[in-house]
Amino acid sequence: MKIICVNKNYPEHTHIAETGVSEYPIFYFKPDTCLLRNNQPFFYPNFSNDIRYELEVVIKICRLGRNIAERFAHRYYNEIGLGINLSAQDLQQQCKQKGLPWEVSEAFDGSAPISKFVNKDSLDNSNGIDFWVEHNGKVTQKGNTDEMSYSFNQLIAYISRYTTLKIGDLIYTGTPVDAKPVAIGDRLKGYMNGEPMLDFFIR
Repeated sequence: MKIICVNKNYPEHTHIAETGVSEYPIFYFKPDTCLLRNNQPFFYPNFSNDIRYELEVVIKICRLGRNIAERFAHRYYNEIGLGINLSAQDLQQQCKQKGLPWEVSEAFDGSAPISKFVNKDSLDNSNGIDFWVEHNGKVTQKGNTDEMSYSFNQLIAYISRYTTLKIGDLIYTGTPVDAKPVAIGDRLKGYMNGEPMLDFFIR
């Protein structure tokens, strides 16, 4: 399986406000070794001094597909969860300044904590999901999937033009606000439509 991360998918995000909405979805990959399951703690790596987090709604692919038409895209996922996308911002800036690829700042072990999943049919409106994260008890990121520039179906259709989607693939659909820094000892709790989904510590 693969992790597909969508970038700049909410108009309130600072980068969108500065540059405008992209003409097409922007995405990149993380390996499956990034996944952190069952609320296991994230251990702060020794190669970075600036780890930041973004809360995202995640959809799980349930059918093999390529070049999927948007009108059929809803058939290719049936579960929805939450994920935290962790990045090493200091490494990313160093890479960007040198004109280098910046996967090293995103693809490290444990950088994709993932929640349990729920069937999309159990949600009142799978296209209008409220989600937020509490950082040490304070809400720091909040959004609704209605605000996305590109919907779940649009993302599936676009991504499948370039890479075959396989059963179990995860699409992290973007964050509504800028990444926030974390420190050792911090606690992150994620909620979807008011239900607790994620709860883990930074060690």
